[in-house]
Amino acid sequence: MATRIDEMTTRPLQRTPANANLAGASAPRLTGLVSDEPPVAATRIIEPMPRHASGLVLQRCMDLTLAILCLLVLWPVMLAAAILVLLSGPGPILYSQRRFGRHGEIFRCFKFRTMQTDADRRLRELLESSPAISAIWKRDRKLRDDPRITYFGHFLRRYSIDELPQLFNVVRGEMSIVGPRPLATDEAHFYADAFSTYCSLKPGITGPWQVSGRNQISFEGRAQLDCEYARTKSVGQDFRIILRTIPVVLHGTGY
Repeated sequence: MATRIDEMTTRPLQRTPANANLAGASAPRLTGLVSDEPPVAATRIIEPMPRHASGLVLQRCMDLTLAILCLLVLWPVMLAAAILVLLSGPGPILYSQRRFGRHGEIFRCFKFRTMQTDADRRLRELLESSPAISAIWKRDRKLRDDPRITYFGHFLRRYSIDELPQLFNVVRGEMSIVGPRPLATDEAHFYADAFSTYCSLKPGITGPWQVSGRNQISFEGRAQLDCEYARTKSVGQDFRIILRTIPVVLHGTGY
């Protein structure tokens, strides 16, 4: 079950209501590997378009319909992915991470596990041993040749198959098919004063950053795309993003 920010007891955000207006406030400072990174000054707050009840109902119906259809069509792919994860070595099939949802609620975002079970420890050691890699991680929050990824994990990530379990997040009402990138709880500082704009929408399986350069875009660029999407969101725009996502995924540019 989702947990609001103000219910968290281990984060500095615990005194900030989840639906508080953060405009003009300093960026949230969360614990994590790079939580002491300064806010991105270039990211400005953008007021999202008002969401009417009818629009929210339409969005939910569209999300639920598409998610169920995808699960019915793609279950053989998901079964094959689960087998590949099992063949990759010991560990769970699914990986979950705490992410921010709409109104700042915390939920567990599901993926097929593509990394070693001690990935966090390996990452800390890698960042401590290489300033160059540490700089890339702080900028992009991704590594092209991440040594933590399993043999079959590279294939699953390349074609975004690892993200298919997020369809269950959509069915549960925690995510949308299209929306901002699911933001980890130690990444809010990248959005600075625009964090409240990000929280106005549910995160999505796909979104503007995936069809606008994907891994070639810095985290700052992703934040700007997410906020612009929140301001201009429409059903037509969502369908265009879905259609553009298909060739991007088939091209296999993920890592």
